[in-house]
Formats: sequence, structure tokens, C-alpha cells
Amino acid sequence: MEHVLKRPTTYSAPKRSFADRLQHWLPKIVLSPTIVVTLVCIYGFIFWTAALSLTNSRFLPSFNFVGFTQYSKLMDNDRWLTSITNLGIFGLLFMLIAIVLGVFLAIFLDQNIRQEGAIRTIYLYPMALSFIVTGTAWKWILNPGLGLEKLMHDWGFTGFQFDWLVDSDMAVYTLVIAAVWQSSGFVMAMFLAGLRGIDASIIKAAQIDGASLPVIYWKIVLPCLRPVFFSAVIITSHIAIKSFDLVTAMTAGGPGYSSDLPALFMYAHSFTRGQIGLGAASAMMMLGGILAILVPYLYSELREKKS
Repeated sequence: MEHVLKRPTTYSAPKRSFADRLQHWLPKIVLSPTIVVTLVCIYGFIFWTAALSLTNSRFLPSFNFVGFTQYSKLMDNDRWLTSITNLGIFGLLFMLIAIVLGVFLAIFLDQNIRQEGAIRTIYLYPMALSFIVTGTAWKWILNPGLGLEKLMHDWGFTGFQFDWLVDSDMAVYTLVIAAVWQSSGFVMAMFLAGLRGIDASIIKAAQIDGASLPVIYWKIVLPCLRPVFFSAVIITSHIAIKSFDLVTAMTAGGPGYSSDLPALFMYAHSFTRGQIGLGAASAMMMLGGILAILVPYLYSELREKKS
């Protein structure tokens, strides 16, 4: 019996048409400009700012590296220390009040009340405004000779006094009022979305067991919203650290430097006082503050997913 040896058949992949190759590369081509712009305009400028913070640059960038001299000058600058203190007061109060108020507003809307859509829109409306508009409006409202105090005096309440805007000890708290007014509605929307994502059977089971509504929210619902709490903390802290337009429009850092914040300090020293190196150092300190909040959160989230 003869055995006929045949060569093994080799299969070559069919050639891809031009349309198939275009469909494969088109998403990469479309996204490549965005990726390049992101790398250059965000991460590239971060590294550029970090490099400038190590130089003695003044009105123009200089490549005379001086190590951490700018950072030591920053720590000896009274205005910077004042702005850090103000940021601690403003940031903590803003985050606490905005989150607590947002939770209560979300719980209120979660009760299936009438006209929920209209009320939710009213709560969210301030987020449609820029911080410049918010700062200008609240500057008029809190101006002793123009706003709330004058209105109360015109109504006959001559003993009423609310001059925080021009009081160096209280000016920073007016920033808290304006920031909470603008951002609490957004925090409310975050928590409302979280509440609507909780299984209703859990709440019904707790009600059958005799738990009251406050106990249900405190013991069951709010612990389920821990990721929302983390997100709210990160977003509000980011808003607080980078606050510039609100301060500029409302108090301009005054009276004196009593309501100054790091973002305003950075702008003043980088663009008006010709101290680019010192301004870059302050910018890197602000970035460090944001990373100090963001990195532990990301670490905890990734750790939980792995476990």
C-alpha cells in the first residue's frame, strides 16, 4: 500500500481590507490628540511647576536650581501661614456643613414628597453659577451698607448687625457661607443617587422588625453610603484647596490678608510680585494637599477590591 506524503496545509490569515484597518485604528487616531494634550498640559505642566519650585525664578523662568530654598522661604512667609490657617478653617467647615446639609436634603427628598423634581432643581440651581457670580452676589448680600444689614435697618431693626465681610476675624466665615450655598445641592444629588440605589427590601425588613426611620437611616442606610461619603469628601476638599475665584470676587483676601487662601497667594506671588519660584512652590504644596487626601482613598478602594 502506497503512502502518499502530502505537505501540511498552511492557512494564511485573510488580508484585512482597508475599511477593517481603518476601523481598528480610527479610535486610536481620534483619541491621540486628547491623550497628547492631557500628557502635555496636565502632567507636563505639573513636572514643569515642580522644576520651577526648585529654582530662583522671578519674573521669567530660570534654570538656576537652588534646591528646597523656595519651600523654606514659604514656611517663613507670614502670609502663607495665614492662608494655610484660613484654608484649615474654611476647608473643614465647608466640607462638614456641605456634607451634613447634603445628607439631610437627600433624606428629605427620598421621602417621595410632592414636587420633588422642582425642589431638586432649586437645590441644584446654585451649581449652575460660577464661583465668580456666587462671590459677587454674596458680596452684595453681606455688604453692611448695601445688603442684609441695610435691609434690616430699613425695616426698623436698627440693632441688627452683620458685618462679617469687613471684620478681619470673621471674613473667612463668609466664604464658608457662599461655598456651602453653592455646593450643598451637588452633594445632595450625590447622596440622593446613593439612596436610590439601596435595595428597598432592606428598609422594609427593618421596619417590620420595629426599627424607626431615624434608626434605619443611621444604622443601615448611611453605612451603605460609605463610598458616597468618600467621594463627597474628595470633591469638597478639592474645591476648598483650589478656591480662587470665590475669594477674589468676594473678599480679595481681605481685609488685609485675613481671608487669604493658598490659591490666591500662589497667583499673587507668581503673576503680580514676580516670584515664580515661590509661587510654584506654593502650587506644589497645594497639589501635595490634594494627593494627601486622594492617595489614601484610592489605596483603600483598591485594597478592598483585591480582597
